[in-house]
Amino acid sequence: MDPDTADAQLLDAAEALFNERGVQAVGMDEIRSRSGVSLKRLYRLYPAKDRLVEAVLRRRDLVVREELARFLEPIDDPRERVLGVFDYLDDWFRREDFRGCTFINTFGELGGGNQAVADIAKANKAALLECLRELVSAAGLSAPLADQLAILANGAMAIAAIAGSPLPARQARDAARVLLDAVS
Repeated sequence: MDPDTADAQLLDAAEALFNERGVQAVGMDEIRSRSGVSLKRLYRLYPAKDRLVEAVLRRRDLVVREELARFLEPIDDPRERVLGVFDYLDDWFRREDFRGCTFINTFGELGGGNQAVADIAKANKAALLECLRELVSAAGLSAPLADQLAILANGAMAIAAIAGSPLPARQARDAARVLLDAVS
């Protein structure tokens, strides 16, 4: 197995396991078993579990950014693009494998003790905020609105995971619409 294939299989397996049960509950041998990659190759690619966690988070960050951009791309109306972020959340929360935001969950588990994880989680949340700032600006709306919308989006992520329901995305979208109307 070539290194790129092994790496992809390891990241896929680790991401799925971390999503299902959390980082601390998953051992490297379990990742090896699910991935089909030898333990020797696993440790050659990721000499420590922390490095594998960081790689999973970095890859997930890119996927989320790309998915959101693709989701918003066909929406022409600037205000609807802002609200489209919450439609994206609704779509995500309805996926069978949704267990909450990987960055919120992993930060909750490891963030205080792992600076790299904390930095990746913060960068992901900063990217969402920047996306919202760009959308708010393009809609000609007040800049502080983006910060408020980011709080709604992140809150919806946390509540949807806890409740096991996509409903928080709709509720956050409704609240976002109220905020948009208030600043228009």
